[in-house]
Amino acid sequence: MKFLLIGLNAKYIHSNPALYSLRAYAAAQDARAAGETEIVEYTINQQLSDILADLYEKRPDAAAFSCYIWNRRQVLELAGALHSVMPRLPIWFGGPEVSYDAQAVLREAPYAAGVLIGEGEETFWELLELYRKEETPDREALRRIPGLALWDARTERTVFTPRQKPLEMDRLPFFYRDVPPAVFENRILYYESSRGCPFHCAYCLSSLDEGTRQKSLDRVKEELRFFLDGNVAQVKFLDRTFNCDPRHAVEIWRYLLENDNGVTNFHFEVEADLLTEEELNLLGQMRPGQVQLEIGVQSTNPATLRAVGRRADIERLTEAVKRLRAGGNVHLHLDLIAGLPYEGLERFRESFDAVYRMRPHQLQLGFLKLLKGTQLAQKAGEYGIVCWAEPPYEVLRTDWLSYGEIVRLKKVETMVEQYYNSGQFVHLLGALEAGFASPFVFYEALADFYDRGGYFFSQPARTYRYQILLDFAMQRDPARGDLYRELAVYDFYLRENAKSRPAFAGPSDRGRERIGAFYREGKCRRYLPGYEEWDSRQIQRMTHLELFDWPPDADPGTLLKQFDSDRAGGKEIAILFDYQNRDPLSQNAGTMRVEL
Repeated sequence: MKFLLIGLNAKYIHSNPALYSLRAYAAAQDARAAGETEIVEYTINQQLSDILADLYEKRPDAAAFSCYIWNRRQVLELAGALHSVMPRLPIWFGGPEVSYDAQAVLREAPYAAGVLIGEGEETFWELLELYRKEETPDREALRRIPGLALWDARTERTVFTPRQKPLEMDRLPFFYRDVPPAVFENRILYYESSRGCPFHCAYCLSSLDEGTRQKSLDRVKEELRFFLDGNVAQVKFLDRTFNCDPRHAVEIWRYLLENDNGVTNFHFEVEADLLTEEELNLLGQMRPGQVQLEIGVQSTNPATLRAVGRRADIERLTEAVKRLRAGGNVHLHLDLIAGLPYEGLERFRESFDAVYRMRPHQLQLGFLKLLKGTQLAQKAGEYGIVCWAEPPYEVLRTDWLSYGEIVRLKKVETMVEQYYNSGQFVHLLGALEAGFASPFVFYEALADFYDRGGYFFSQPARTYRYQILLDFAMQRDPARGDLYRELAVYDFYLRENAKSRPAFAGPSDRGRERIGAFYREGKCRRYLPGYEEWDSRQIQRMTHLELFDWPPDADPGTLLKQFDSDRAGGKEIAILFDYQNRDPLSQNAGTMRVEL
């Protein structure tokens, strides 16, 4: 018996933990299942013809596809082709994208044996056991397995078996121990300490869960030790609201704080307005880069939040984010959703500006996806929400937001992603934003500049984006051109140890002799502990020294006033960029002012 579990991931760095959990659970019931199931993972960017050939050559006895909004189209196309070349092969589907749309899936793919609904470990084990006994199980035997949707060709209707009971979390095996390390090399590792969500956000599938279930803390700590001992790069918790139980969150965060390996980063999705004083204190003690938090703000409009079933305290959320940001050690990722009820363009601008002023390390401007089975999908007509008919079902317009406004927001999203979220242009952005009524107005103006230059289509290289932003700055305020150029140079060298000087940086001969002497005469060693094993030429290649007329690392408001009052420039400032000691959150080079 060979049962193939098939995943099509969005990118290579992702993995599909659901498939590994299915196999591990089955193997825990009967060790033979480990040899009877095979996991194969591909990406949506691979040629389907190549994947089909690989699946065919594996000669499975049954196959199951893991289906999500990002791969549904490819999965159905691939499954149809696999059925064409192996017509006797039983093909199953599972995953959130088909669990709430099983009837439509089976109408589109009537050749399929069926759909695994919801949580699949126990259902898959019972299905595997049935196939072990019968090469071609009869319909009555399949109907005795809870958690299935089956197509009845006679009546052209879907038959649903009873729902599978939710598993106790401690019954789930820790599958990473049984998988060769090479399988997850250079990939994100996913982990769940709980399932379900106590909240009922109308746009989210987790709102359909019945309560939450948690692994025992002893189990969680034992499993986290595996990641810590292995020095893995990143572990992303799948818990929908990690801090919904403060005791659970505190114990895990305290364990990570006390057992930090200096390497592993842990990602959590949290409700910031629920963070307790104890949780904030613990997070404030974490190693810089040890923890990153994803916080779904979604909107600051009370009417919108009520309509989608969120009860966020925006004032408390803002204070928590402000405190975490001031600590300088936790990476903060805040989310907004455009296209929610009661939020038109003007009101969305307010949400954007409020979240932007919290200064997260990343601000994701996302767009509503009308997922099958959610409360919002059922109320779409009431709110005038129109979305794409195909996955990911993204919003096209609402009663409050036109399609033209969504197109405009898409362009703003691109600017935020390229310029703010990249973290490459912090100082130039800070100076430019001061000249606009609000952050959103600034990004709208930048998007218009991009549009006029044709850059949305030409997709300029990462390093050329400095030149574009500088061109925008020069056009808006040419009188401050010299300052903007210095800020662009500073931002550039914070990220790039480039020995080929960018054109906008100006001549490379300024202070050349003094800079050379700084390295030759060993003055650099006073500022660079840990470089003892390298000679002065090597150190010069590993670092960069730049001369400025104004302090580019100063507060933007103070810097602009200083420049406007003394455009000739003050005392020359020499800044040394240390690329061996980057900031773990921003990845910017360490910097220090030096004396030549």
